[in-house]
Amino acid sequence: MATEAAFITGGASGLGEATARMLAKKGIRVFIADRDVAGAERVAKEIGGHSAEVDVADFNSQVKAFTQAVTQFGRIDYVYAIAGVGERRWLPQKSATAGEHGFEKPDLSVIDIDLNGVLYTASLAIQQFRRQEPNQYGFRGKIVCVASVCSWYCCPTLPIYTAAKHGVTGFVRSYGKYLPAEKITLNAVNPNVVRTNISTEAFYAVLTEKDLLTPIEGVVDAFESLLGENAESGQTLEIGPNYAKGQGIVKRQAPEFIDAESEQVFELLEPRGRAMQLPE
Repeated sequence: MATEAAFITGGASGLGEATARMLAKKGIRVFIADRDVAGAERVAKEIGGHSAEVDVADFNSQVKAFTQAVTQFGRIDYVYAIAGVGERRWLPQKSATAGEHGFEKPDLSVIDIDLNGVLYTASLAIQQFRRQEPNQYGFRGKIVCVASVCSWYCCPTLPIYTAAKHGVTGFVRSYGKYLPAEKITLNAVNPNVVRTNISTEAFYAVLTEKDLLTPIEGVVDAFESLLGENAESGQTLEIGPNYAKGQGIVKRQAPEFIDAESEQVFELLEPRGRAMQLPE
């Protein structure tokens, strides 16, 4: 029986690298796509995988890398949309002096990377999965996205990052409930702050001193829990600072309907949108 294969964006470091190593230990072939070419090549070499350069905000760049992975492995069983960035200054400090009318276009590159990039990756995965026969576990393929606890907690100074992660979580909670009909699963892991290259060492030092860092092992454990026979889809899994103290992986459900009438509206919305999701 053919060995399973995985495609990972952002696999050159941090969560992506840890996930790549976990998969390789399980005998799963791994293809790493990352802007950090040297880092991706290093990790791929160490785990016996393959790598390619990718800019996740560029759809054509993702197509090129994903096509290489499909050519290399023949099929893809797992796709991990992990590449991401932290908050950036989105409004100029002196907008009143910019341009003819004193306005500047906002920098929404965080949306391009953390939301659109994830949707690009998921779209490629779904298109490929629809061409594949189910594997030994009965799935055409599985997608796992990295979201954040900013999907449900409020940080007033991280507005664009928060908007992007809300988008990822909303995508997973909605489309993840549809895809099992096609033998595809879609889930998200929503960690609290993990030591990666998104923030600064000074900030991580403060969290470490206060014992508030979320262990990267908890996030990898969440990824591992979704492998193989696990049929969950549309699930969002929170990993917090107390993971190592027994809190474990916490499943976070979408908000309840405010009343029966609102629930009925959504029962009617579901079939209205179904035709737009069916494969042609």
